Amino acid sequence: MHIDMVSLQGYTLYDDIVSEKNKGENIMPKGSPELTNARREEIINACEKLYKTMGFKEITIKEIGCVTSFTRTSIYNYFQTKEEIFLALLKREYELWISDLQKMMDRYDTMTADEFADRLARSLEKREQLLKILSMNHYDMESNSRQEHLVEFKVVYGRTLSTVKACLDKYFPQMSAKEKQDFIYTFFPFMFGIYPYTKVNEKQRAAMENAHVNYVMMTIYEITYNCVRRLLRY
Repeated sequence: MHIDMVSLQGYTLYDDIVSEKNKGENIMPKGSPELTNARREEIINACEKLYKTMGFKEITIKEIGCVTSFTRTSIYNYFQTKEEIFLALLKREYELWISDLQKMMDRYDTMTADEFADRLARSLEKREQLLKILSMNHYDMESNSRQEHLVEFKVVYGRTLSTVKACLDKYFPQMSAKEKQDFIYTFFPFMFGIYPYTKVNEKQRAAMENAHVNYVMMTIYEITYNCVRRLLRY
């Protein structure tokens, strides 16, 4: 059950009730960065949970509010649109992928092209949520987010580009700067199509059969591995 927030001299009825409920427990102070971050994460987690069973168009701020511990109105203190929430979820997915790639570089000193293609493909196989969000209308998602949220996202996106380049620097020092740039500016746009080319629902499958489309079903691993091997050309 949601409790409507009532402003009272800088405090809220909701926070007072939560404080009373958690009296004697170690709770985060109101207005603290820890509480702000915790609530942002709760909203992002709620969005992620809904996205597993619902489409982007079906998900609303109201729906997200129904699976958080505070009111729908409170969400607007952190995110003004659902696109901002999805952008934050995408940012988190990129951060997780960066972590995976950094662990790969820490573990392996050298790799052949085949080994790199294999491990890069496996790293994306774990990030299905990242690929699913990328398959949406990315332009609208960014356009409907405030500048500060977009800048936060772009910082992490830039780190992702730099991390992939660092992988190329480490494992393929023979590649020229132009070849590395070509790899990145081909592979990242390619990622937008991985999910729709590997995750086909029954309606889509039936439509392709009726249209007599000779479609070869591939996994995230297979399509990514094949792309990386061709881009490296070694």
